[in-house]
Amino acid sequence: MTVIVPLGLLYFFIQRFFICTSRQLKRLESTTRSPIYTHFSETVTGTQTIRAYAVVDAFVTESQRRVDFNQIFYFAGISSNRWLGFHLELCGALAVFAATLFAVLGRDTISGAIVGLSVSYALQVTGALNWMVRMSSDLETNIVSVERLEEYASIATEAEWDVPETRPPPNWPDRGSVSMHDLAVRYRDGLELVLHGLTCDVKPGEKVGIVGRTGAGKSSLTLCLFRIVEAARGRVLIDGEDIRRLGLHQLRSRITILPQDPVIFSGTLRVNLDPFNEKTDSEVWTALELAHLKDFVARLPEGLAYQCGEGGSNLSVGQRQLLCLARTLLRKSKILVLDEATAAVDLETDSLIQQTIRREFKDSTVITIAHRLNTILDSDRVLVLDRGVIKEFENPRTLLQRPNSSFYSMAKDANSG
Repeated sequence: MTVIVPLGLLYFFIQRFFICTSRQLKRLESTTRSPIYTHFSETVTGTQTIRAYAVVDAFVTESQRRVDFNQIFYFAGISSNRWLGFHLELCGALAVFAATLFAVLGRDTISGAIVGLSVSYALQVTGALNWMVRMSSDLETNIVSVERLEEYASIATEAEWDVPETRPPPNWPDRGSVSMHDLAVRYRDGLELVLHGLTCDVKPGEKVGIVGRTGAGKSSLTLCLFRIVEAARGRVLIDGEDIRRLGLHQLRSRITILPQDPVIFSGTLRVNLDPFNEKTDSEVWTALELAHLKDFVARLPEGLAYQCGEGGSNLSVGQRQLLCLARTLLRKSKILVLDEATAAVDLETDSLIQQTIRREFKDSTVITIAHRLNTILDSDRVLVLDRGVIKEFENPRTLLQRPNSSFYSMAKDANSG
């Protein structure tokens, strides 16, 4: 006991000293490892673009920089483990040295059997103490992983997917009216508002264009309409129904969006057009014809069974967007949102998409976030946003006749550019 008590205190001190350092090193190593995986994933996805712009060396250098930065903390963690191993072995050697020293000093009163037993126990006790310190240290060090899991688990989740009590009728929305009352939006608590008290009414079947300079709040309005970002204040009514009372699936499945970046899944054309197999082949071919893709698909040996690569890698950008248009035509909802849908395509494809939408959605409410002002000049009204505030909401031809209007200024800048 003369040696065990001080030895136990020494082991405890070493453990506490080691844990404070190793826990922080483990946290830093884990945090700096994530950017390596992110950069690698982005590099693999954009390999063609990287080679096209001849920036391979820059990406290799950036990858090496991130790995080197991570290795600083990884090496420090390994070094701290070696430090712990050395000091634990030193403590074990001291315990065995003390047992043999007492045996030598008491050689006249202690039998050889007791000496062998004490030395054997000293080796076993130090081994057990080494194991205890190692395991407790590893537990506290690796608890960092639990901390990171808890951090992700504590992120606020979306609203309920389905709310049976407020489930709308199957044909909702049957008119397509959209009303916003004092709508204010922020992306996260503590941040500034990106939309400041918007109030406007979109009539059933009306074609409305939304324009504004970068950062005006156009995309934020779309995100709020689909409840991807919840309103901080105010409300949005669709056919008189407050969308906050609906489940997310009930809302999002009744509104259609044609995004700027077409979303194509790995699978057949048929699965991409009708994921839930709700439409007949005849309806699918009709949608392809309206989207000006029928001839292209008909020439494919597999037809509708043609396999699309990941992200539509084996289709051109225009074909991907037309495929999304065909998917939109199959749904044929009463409210269609175009989020700069033609910003990334050529003028010919832009013209095809605009003509099809005007013809096939003439009875639906179409809300267009415009990148090219010419795409919304035939809209019934134009909503001009500036820093999250509605500046103008009138017919585009009326606004173009006012030289002091914001829309006139934007059209003038677009023509001069």
